Amino acid sequence: MRLLAAAILLALVALPAAARDDTVSNEDVAWLDRVTFGADSATLARFRELGKRRFLDEQLHPKQEALPADVRAQIDGFDAMKTPSATLLAQVREQYRQVNDMPDGDAKQEARKALQKQGNGYAQEAQASELLHAIYDENQLREQLVWFWLNHFSVFQNKGRVRWLVADYAQNTIRPHALGKFRDLVLATLKSPAMLEYLDNAQNARDKINENYARELMELHTLGVDGGYTQADVQNLARVLTGVGVDFDGQPRKIRPALQPYYLHEGAFEFNPNRHDFGDKQLLGTTLHGGGFDEVEKAVDLIVNQPACATFVSTRLAKYFVADDPPPELITAMARTFRRTDGDIAAVVKTMLESKAFTASLGKRYKDPTQFLVSAMRLAYDGKPVPNPRPLVNWIGQLGQAPFGRITPDGWPLADSEWSSSGQVAKRFEIARAIGSGANHLFDLDEEGKRTRGGFPQLTTPTYYATIEPTLGPKTRDALAQATSQQEWNTFLLASPEFNYR
Repeated sequence: MRLLAAAILLALVALPAAARDDTVSNEDVAWLDRVTFGADSATLARFRELGKRRFLDEQLHPKQEALPADVRAQIDGFDAMKTPSATLLAQVREQYRQVNDMPDGDAKQEARKALQKQGNGYAQEAQASELLHAIYDENQLREQLVWFWLNHFSVFQNKGRVRWLVADYAQNTIRPHALGKFRDLVLATLKSPAMLEYLDNAQNARDKINENYARELMELHTLGVDGGYTQADVQNLARVLTGVGVDFDGQPRKIRPALQPYYLHEGAFEFNPNRHDFGDKQLLGTTLHGGGFDEVEKAVDLIVNQPACATFVSTRLAKYFVADDPPPELITAMARTFRRTDGDIAAVVKTMLESKAFTASLGKRYKDPTQFLVSAMRLAYDGKPVPNPRPLVNWIGQLGQAPFGRITPDGWPLADSEWSSSGQVAKRFEIARAIGSGANHLFDLDEEGKRTRGGFPQLTTPTYYATIEPTLGPKTRDALAQATSQQEWNTFLLASPEFNYR
C-alpha cells in the first residue's frame, strides 16, 4: 500500500520543465517521444544517424518489413495469422455444422464451448500481434496510425463471427493503408468482412434495408455528426450499400445472366447483385445512377471529397497526436493538405507534425493505456523479444483499452481526461511493478508457466539517461532515491508522472 500510495501521488503531480541530454536537444527528444511509442536504443540511434527531417521522411514512407526476424516468426506462427479469412470461415462453418449435427446433450454443449474458446483464442492472437507490432516494429509512426485507424474504424471482436476476422482486419485492411490515401482506407474497411459483420451490412438487402453501417460510415468514419448530411442521405447510402456483404455460407450464387457481370467475390467479401438496389439515389445533392460495385466506389469518392471529411479526419488526427482541443488554424492547415493531396494521410500527418501547435504540445499529453504499456515495454526490454505475449493482452485489457474490445463503434476515447483517473493510475502502478520486477511470465518457456527465463530489466540504460533522466522533477527523484531495490526503482520510474506524459 505504501508503494501504491506513493505512485498515485507521483502521477497526480504536474510535470516540471526539464532539460535533456545535450547530445539530443530537449525538443528533439520530446518530439521523438511523440512520433514513436517511446524511444528505445535502436530508434534513438536511427534518429541521431538521420536527423529529424530524414527520420520523419523514413517514418512517413516506411519500408514494408521492419520487424525483427524472431518477432516476425512469432507473429506468423499464430493460427490467426496463418489462414486466409475465406479459408478460416469455411473451416469454422464446417466445425459449426458438425456441432449442430451432434445429438443434444452435454457433449454438444462442450463442443460449442470449445469452438467459442477457439474463436476467442484467435482474437487474443490478433491482440497480441498488434501489441508486438507496436513494441518491436521500427515503423513506429505507422504503428501508431495502425492503432489510430483500428480505433477510428472500430470493430468489436465478440459480435458474431468478428472474432475470427480481426487478425485479417488489422493486417490486411488497416496496416497496408495506414499512411496511404484515405479513400483507399475507407474502401478497404468497406470491403472487410469484420466491418460488414460488425455493423450489419452483411444483412443489408434491397428488400430489407439495414442502415447501421451507412450511418456510421458517415457519422464516425468520414463526415462527423455535423458533416452536413441528412437522414435521407443515410437512407440512400444504405441503398447504395445493398448487396455489399460476406460469403459466410460458401454456397454458389444463383444469379440471373443479366446480373452475373456485377457479381464480385474477393476472399470472404462479396458483392451480390441479387441483393442490390439498382435504382437511382440522391446522395449529398448528387444523383448516383444504379450500378454494380462501381456505384459504391462513386459514393465513397463523393463522401471523402466533401470538405467536411477533410476537416473531420484532420480533427480526429489532431486530437490523438496534439491536443484534446486542437487549435483551429492547425485543423485548417491539415484539411487544406487533405484536399490538395486527395486525402494523402502521410501528407496530412506531416503538416501536423511540422506545425507550431504540435511542437507546443510536446510533453503535455497524458499517455493512453496503449501508449503507456508499449513505451514501458520498449524502455524495459529494449528490443528483446518476449516469447509469451499473453501478459501484454491481459494488461491492456485491465487498462481498459483492448484492441477490438470496444462494444460501441465510436472507438476508445481520445481525450486525456478519460485515462487519468486514480483507478487508472493504480492499475498502471500494478503493471509497472509487474514489468519492473520481472514477475510477469513474459519469458515463460512452456504453456503452464513452470519454466521461465529472463529476470527483471535494468532501466538505467544509455537510452534512459538520454531521454528520461533529464526530465525527472524533484519529487520523482526523491521517490527513486528511497527505492530499496532495483525492482522497486523500476516500478517508481514507470509509474512516475514524467514517464506517463509524452
